[in-house]
Amino acid sequence: MDTGRPARVLDGLRAFYEAPASSGPDAGPAAALALFHEAAATVPAYRAFLAARGVDPAAVRDAESFGRLPLMTKADYHERYPLPERCRGGRLDACDMVAVSSGSSGRPTVWPRSVLDERLVAARFEQVFRDGFEADGRSTLAVVCFALGSWVGGMYTAACCRHLAAKGYPITVATPGNNVEEILRVVAELGPHYDQVALLGYPPFVKNVVDAGLAAGLDWRRLRIKLVLAGEVFSEQWRDLMAERAGMNRPYADAASLYGTADAGVLANETPLSARIRRFLADHPDAGRELFGESRLPTLAQYDPAARYFETDGGTLLFTGDGAVPLVRYHIADEGGLVPHDRMLAFCRDHGFDPASELAAAGVRPPLAQPFVYVFGRSLFTVSFFGANIYPENVTVGLERPGVRDWVTGKFVLSSVEDADRDRHLSVVVELAPSVAATPDRQRAAAESIRAELLRLNSEFANYVPAAFQMPLVELRPAGDPEHFPPGVKHRYTRPTAPGL
Repeated sequence: MDTGRPARVLDGLRAFYEAPASSGPDAGPAAALALFHEAAATVPAYRAFLAARGVDPAAVRDAESFGRLPLMTKADYHERYPLPERCRGGRLDACDMVAVSSGSSGRPTVWPRSVLDERLVAARFEQVFRDGFEADGRSTLAVVCFALGSWVGGMYTAACCRHLAAKGYPITVATPGNNVEEILRVVAELGPHYDQVALLGYPPFVKNVVDAGLAAGLDWRRLRIKLVLAGEVFSEQWRDLMAERAGMNRPYADAASLYGTADAGVLANETPLSARIRRFLADHPDAGRELFGESRLPTLAQYDPAARYFETDGGTLLFTGDGAVPLVRYHIADEGGLVPHDRMLAFCRDHGFDPASELAAAGVRPPLAQPFVYVFGRSLFTVSFFGANIYPENVTVGLERPGVRDWVTGKFVLSSVEDADRDRHLSVVVELAPSVAATPDRQRAAAESIRAELLRLNSEFANYVPAAFQMPLVELRPAGDPEHFPPGVKHRYTRPTAPGL
């Protein structure tokens, strides 16, 4: 029995419950360096990983030498060393529980957890609930709509929200999971007793919940709905649509996206500041391309570098963060980049936009001076068409335009297909809303809407793809179509190059 463990847990939880909102940006390199040395001394797998690459931990003394350390990946670290050896002291039984990844990029991976790991992630939830939802002064029913069980999202979210309640926030947590009927029952019965209701879940599923509530006659506006979302990039048109249907008056503060991974929980979160900047860039795609170097809009979040120290490598992200399995310069293969806080605000001012002043005028709390991370996702989720990279994010916007959005769910499958003459076409299989029938007019409207947004947002599409091939081939499938939209599994928006028509 580990007799010292209760004291460590109590000390750690006390530090979280009494902690200020965030550390300063200068704390990041020192915290990352300290974690490296601790991991090198206490984690058998990491010690062997460094030795195999000729790294002497004693020689790593500053940020420059830290930046030369080998990158961790799933393939050369997690899949090479036994799970216990990746834990401190080689002790898997020192962890409180395990979670598994979704397996969207391969075999599911086991991730040990401890109650102390939840502190760093709870701090990200705290920032969302405090700064965006003002939940320190408003009673809040937090409804966890992620799947429960061994998957990381639901259990982790519930635990972190309970930490906020223990810290003194007037938050009550309900855990119906991804059961729409149970979510609506909980919300209808308990929601009126609170100042506001927060739905936490995967964006397409939360949309299904809101739509089902409207169909059942639920008045979302009276419940003062807030949304906490994770799992995929969504457009600002989608945020506006959800604000309209759920009655959210301040979309940039009432709906927040989390950037997370099964490997380490939540890494960063949208704030009212980052969301307001993203909305400006959505309306000014030229400025977005200048800032991000892409014709698509990434998730834009802020992070505490003392908790998750980000770096970039060839246009992809890596981070260092503590946990039951410490991760040092872990390469998660997400495409994206970093923007310092002051540089971001200067960029906005140079383009005639002052988000901080605008938020202050709207009565939003002053934002923390945290750096920004932007995340596109992984390159395997794009389709190449006439040499143009077609991103699901571009197609999403087309399905969220008026005249289309009312009869689709927002899910689709994007691919490039070949006809009998060996000509390539852009194929988009679209899921219809429940009880909606496919018609030629709807098929044509979806295709024209997608084409218009591709031309507006994606300069490669506009310049590389001949006009005769710019209209996508749209196929409308019923809700829950087993081939393209099977219920209960994580949806994939792209498929490899498809066979002929």
